[in-house]
Amino acid sequence: LFSGTLSFDILKWFKSSSSVKVKEYTTPILSSQSSQSSSFPDNFVWGTGTSAYQIEGAAAEDGRTASIWDTFCTEQPNNILDKSNGDIACDHYHLFEQDVLLMKEMGLKHYRFSISWTRILPHGDSRSEINPAGIHYYNRLLDTLLQHNIEPWVTLHHWDVPQTLFDSYGGWMNRAIIQDFTYFARVCFQSFGHKVKHWVTINESWTIAVNGYASGVHAPGRFQRPDVEPYVVGHHLLLAHAQVVKLYRTEFAPYHRKDGDGGGGVIGISNSGDYRYPKDLHSEDDISAAERSMEFQLGWFSDPIWKGDYPLSMRQRLGDRLPYFTDEEREGLLGSSDFLGLNHYSSMVVSQPTEPKTFGGYWGNDMFVNIHDNPNWKTNCMGWNIAPEGMKDMLLWIDQRYNQNITIYITENGSCEDEPNVETARHDIKRQTYLETYIQSVAEAIVEGGVKVGGYFAWSFMDNFEWQFGYQRRFGLYYVDFDTLERTPKQSALWYRDTIKMNGANIGK
Repeated sequence: LFSGTLSFDILKWFKSSSSVKVKEYTTPILSSQSSQSSSFPDNFVWGTGTSAYQIEGAAAEDGRTASIWDTFCTEQPNNILDKSNGDIACDHYHLFEQDVLLMKEMGLKHYRFSISWTRILPHGDSRSEINPAGIHYYNRLLDTLLQHNIEPWVTLHHWDVPQTLFDSYGGWMNRAIIQDFTYFARVCFQSFGHKVKHWVTINESWTIAVNGYASGVHAPGRFQRPDVEPYVVGHHLLLAHAQVVKLYRTEFAPYHRKDGDGGGGVIGISNSGDYRYPKDLHSEDDISAAERSMEFQLGWFSDPIWKGDYPLSMRQRLGDRLPYFTDEEREGLLGSSDFLGLNHYSSMVVSQPTEPKTFGGYWGNDMFVNIHDNPNWKTNCMGWNIAPEGMKDMLLWIDQRYNQNITIYITENGSCEDEPNVETARHDIKRQTYLETYIQSVAEAIVEGGVKVGGYFAWSFMDNFEWQFGYQRRFGLYYVDFDTLERTPKQSALWYRDTIKMNGANIGK
């Protein structure tokens, strides 16, 4: 481990490389005793995560073609707060070996990342030639991770639809994308399945549907039909997920990487879930509004998988605007996930409106709630409420709603803090406190609620391109200087190293 800083051998390696610099930073190391009690099981997974467009760069190198995010950033730069893009980002494409060594120094045993669809299939569809350079890159990344005993968790889709598919038929608006996404998944399973035993089909379908097709703040920037398009897109995302899971389970999982007990690979989905509290705890209307708003977020993309259909509240409010599943589709969806990945960052207070809203769509008369502040909650620089109790309540809500003892992994959780320079970032005590209190809430859900939580992935490994905010928002455990690409561990990175080492026994101490 760090021994208070980067180890001598790793520092010597970095200093001999002209491609990237890593600053030393010393912090006290917590003593680790295996006898210290922990609320987490011995096999609890500790990791961090990233996504391809946010860190890789090399946007036009080695056969990669444009995704909808390339177009969203470069053709309409005003879509991004600082008019930036992911052309270079963290340049992880060229610096992945150094980054994996930083992961090793942090003590990471698990790392979640996504595969760029257009780096594998330049034309995106099932007729596209496979790009050997893309296959080679991800094989090198996987080999490097495994050489350092870091288990890869691979996300197939983290929002970067090929621009060619959007131009051809509208991307997720068209059912044709199900076949093309399934083909992309097949290529990934064939090329990397012998090295990967944890797969995530789609990251945050809710964000794709709502931010991309209702508010339009994400690629492809659609907002013209917020009462129709999000639900069509969501429907196709679910059907694509089910199709890919069926493919993996029938053709690949039994033959790919085996655990010690003989078990093969697993596959799941990562869904967004913010907890919603009723404004008036004694108001049946507000209680119903809070429940409905969670059904319109996490339930929208989880109910079909664990209950067989959309939430009743969505059907009642949307009617025929919410697509229907055939019996065959419902059967394919039900049980189509070996685990639920939960991406949780914040909580909200909601109430029942007293009169119809003046606008329609998801955020208007569809979900039909008012959102309020809780004066007792602090906020981070995203303006998001910091409410660690919401993590526990969200996990309990999932466990009670699906009542199937499902395994949950926290696939994203983290905080954005105001870090104008590296010196400020080094002392990110607010982020460290956020992580510790949220992880403590996970522990309470496990111990007090009996929720089956299998692991926790902090978001994110390093600062990166933060979508519509460009490089003006930082979530990383490592600070990245986007001029020099120098990486510097923040206080939270060093604290998280100790948390991993002690399997969470330091939490709340």
